Amino acid sequence: MELLDLIESQLISNRLPLVGVTLAALPCPNTPTVLSLHWHGFVEVRIADDANAIAYQPVPSSALQVNTRWDRLDDIEYDLLETAWELGAWNLERIEARPFDRLGAPTQETKEALVAFGAGIDAIDGEPQLVAEAPDATALVETAGRAGYIQWLFRPVRGGVWSADDDETLEPGGYRNPTCPLQAAPLADPHRRAKRRRVVYPFGKPRSAPMERRYLPGLSA
Repeated sequence: MELLDLIESQLISNRLPLVGVTLAALPCPNTPTVLSLHWHGFVEVRIADDANAIAYQPVPSSALQVNTRWDRLDDIEYDLLETAWELGAWNLERIEARPFDRLGAPTQETKEALVAFGAGIDAIDGEPQLVAEAPDATALVETAGRAGYIQWLFRPVRGGVWSADDDETLEPGGYRNPTCPLQAAPLADPHRRAKRRRVVYPFGKPRSAPMERRYLPGLSA
């Protein structure tokens, strides 16, 4: 899938630091995935005819549909492990979401799926919070409602806003050399889980004692 090349090309074109990166996929081979890039930055927005009346809005996140063929979710996860490792992330989180098209499912699960696949996100003062290039987003969300989906999250140091000071595994510049030493953990059957499942792959190693480590909280999965 070559996610690293795709993310780096977006960093070059946008020239903004990243807060976080997510990827959403269905448990169905050879279906599109959606890569979301969450930027740190603000843009000026005029709020009146007066040229001096402006406000600052966060730069919208970018949701990009990736149509690379794949046979197993492990293939995607190996790519993500390597990408997050090389971009200096402290860890990689995997969320295994249950099918939300079920009796009694909270509406929050539907909203999370809409955002994960770039199909919808609330606007603030009329300004979109996500710019999506995901033509199959609606179909992906509908399938996720029946089959569940998987979402991965990491917060890059290289090309991101996060500090490299407290992680002794990083090279100068906030990156790591390949290859990631961790292996993908098995996925659970989404239809048999009583609740969504979270798996965390740890990469970083604090320079100071764990109680003293200061790693800023990022996006919530």
